[in-house]
Amino acid sequence: MNRAARMPIRVFAPVAPVLIVAALAAVFVAPFQAQTPAAQGSTPAPAQPANGVYIASDPLANVKYDNKLDVSVGMAYAHMHAGPNLREGANLGGLDLSASYWLTRHWGIEGSGRGYLGTSGVAPNSVNLAGLFVSQYMFLAGPEYLGPHNKHAAIMLHALVGGVYGDFNTDLRNNKPGPTGPAAFYDNQMTYGGAFGGHLDLNRSPNWVFRITPEALMTGYDGTSQYPHTQWNFGISVGAEYKFKKKR
Repeated sequence: MNRAARMPIRVFAPVAPVLIVAALAAVFVAPFQAQTPAAQGSTPAPAQPANGVYIASDPLANVKYDNKLDVSVGMAYAHMHAGPNLREGANLGGLDLSASYWLTRHWGIEGSGRGYLGTSGVAPNSVNLAGLFVSQYMFLAGPEYLGPHNKHAAIMLHALVGGVYGDFNTDLRNNKPGPTGPAAFYDNQMTYGGAFGGHLDLNRSPNWVFRITPEALMTGYDGTSQYPHTQWNFGISVGAEYKFKKKR
């Protein structure tokens, strides 16, 4: 596949999380109001004995979005290319640990640490290298915004930036590292990175939340001055969030 054929995929990657959040919002963030109009002329049901009365309760009645701090952990997925000229991609899995400190009802500061592990295809080579281990670690922070929300669900947007460390040489088996080596991987390096997307939060109680986080992940790996390359790839995590009771 030539470079022109790959361009639509690279262009779509930063937009994909926004489209996913919007689609999920249409399903989950609409008001949830049960409508049970009484039929005209209907006879009221007879009262039940005291020991047989069913008392309905709403576990989401106290969802207020006024907490000061929350933390979340999720199983994470990320796609990446382990070398500047590799057609083969790497599908990585790992953990996403994040925390938010809320300054106002709608604005907060979010910090996130992620670790992704997996294997990657390599360039055609004569030393039988294939399916080599690679890893990526991201340390990010930035603003977070509380968007449409009700007691059932909420959309939160964030733009996180910081550093990313890529480990590409652990499994080279004493072969030459770098883009000119047989695997054509990057050198191990620390560089800039970012995560742009947000959370879809589905409330289970005032404190516990089921969280889905689709994002566009940016990395700035440099394969020497001859091979600079900024990547945009899709990432997502699914897990749980806990809101601490202390209010703003």
